[in-house]
Amino acid sequence: MAKETSPNVIIVMTDTLRTAFLGCYGNPTIRTPNIDKFARESVRFTRAYPESLPTIPVRRAIHTGRRAYPFYNYQPVPWDIVYLPGWQGMDSNEDCLAENLVAAGYHTGLGTDTLPYFAPGFNFQRGFWQWEYIRGMQQDRWRSVHAVTQQQLSKYTDPVQMQAGRGAYDVSHYHAANIAGRRHEQDTFTARTFQWGMDFLEDNAGAQPFYLFVDSFAPHEPWEAPRIYYEMYADPNYQGRTIIHTKYTTKSAQGLSDDELANIVAHYSGLVSLVDTWFGMLMDKLQRLGLADNTVVFFTSDHGTNFADNPFEIVGKPDHSLWPGVMHLPLLVRMPGGVGAGQVVDELVYNLDMSAMVYELAGVAEHQPIDGRSLLPLITGEGKWQPREYITCRYNDSLCYIDDDHWLRTNVKKELCEAFAVQQDPGCQHNIADSLEPAIFEEAWEKIMADAGGEMPVYVDGRRTDAIGQK
Repeated sequence: MAKETSPNVIIVMTDTLRTAFLGCYGNPTIRTPNIDKFARESVRFTRAYPESLPTIPVRRAIHTGRRAYPFYNYQPVPWDIVYLPGWQGMDSNEDCLAENLVAAGYHTGLGTDTLPYFAPGFNFQRGFWQWEYIRGMQQDRWRSVHAVTQQQLSKYTDPVQMQAGRGAYDVSHYHAANIAGRRHEQDTFTARTFQWGMDFLEDNAGAQPFYLFVDSFAPHEPWEAPRIYYEMYADPNYQGRTIIHTKYTTKSAQGLSDDELANIVAHYSGLVSLVDTWFGMLMDKLQRLGLADNTVVFFTSDHGTNFADNPFEIVGKPDHSLWPGVMHLPLLVRMPGGVGAGQVVDELVYNLDMSAMVYELAGVAEHQPIDGRSLLPLITGEGKWQPREYITCRYNDSLCYIDDDHWLRTNVKKELCEAFAVQQDPGCQHNIADSLEPAIFEEAWEKIMADAGGEMPVYVDGRRTDAIGQK
């Protein structure tokens, strides 16, 4: 059972939220007053990274405390919307954090509008006494695309060109269908997700300890912020399309003008501020219910994205864009009693270190080994933290290696794609792959393979064909 003093735990996960778009991480213009206030009350981590990408591998790691990297035993799920190594539900033979917390006496809840959770057979609701999937985000197969009029669709694209492409089953069609009944900010999927979290707190204030996981898909695409948030950042003279989802390639390859890109960023910024508003409401509810003094709150994201602010002018988050815009994670941890408030931690940490910390907070021993390291020693100064010398990450066939001196991107074929000297170039703007000493890459590759257990699985069309490093 959990300790008598076990705290409540809340994890707030966002999707595609860049650290560079938060005031507490140095942004001077995006309005995030609630997250910034929370950061002042929290420990702020400056070098937090995902252990694998994208959306679903991240959540597999956090919900289990185990690395999804390097994607052994990938099993594509029929009727999904994404097919990438690692993109699958949790293995039914492995336990998860929520289940173990329930066994220790925790009441658990998951509220989310993150579409990829909803794939048939993924079962991420395991271990949650209460769970709610808020339908309608992105290309969620919720409302009928055949009810969308050409007038509704013309806001986002040319309906004639659209019909010549994927037809009625495009993201723009689904988005237009799913938001057709929206009238107020409270109707947005973001608001409804955080409202579910607030209702959970209200209903379960007397059921402590509890574990609440609030997973907001915003500011992920589709990039269309409610008008009052969009107008905070938009050019009032812009007359172009509302581009809700770009191709994941260079700005020039998809023909984006400077004005169109600026408008995309305005919508994205508005969605960041929308998340900030409703996160603030959730924290206010926690305070008003008298629960804040016994609740540990985590705020993070799964990854970021790019807006052509990289040396290759990539927009979006393709697997070959493992640079700071995608890899740097916001990670804020607020402890009861103000422990560690205002502290900044520069250690290399993984997102799944949150899971290890929750196990320690709850006084629960994991039934199966986990890979994260509890963040508590870094926050309280008590106990021993074992520093990491490097981190590794896989996204499809791309691999990332980061240490104190170098940031490398390679692939499963052991081809060095980019290299950056992070001390002199923390933003990774100057590729030095051609001049990198071969010994540096060889040492990094050895660590990449060590983390993979000695072999790197290779997949073609969802089938494992080989493994680099096999004996």
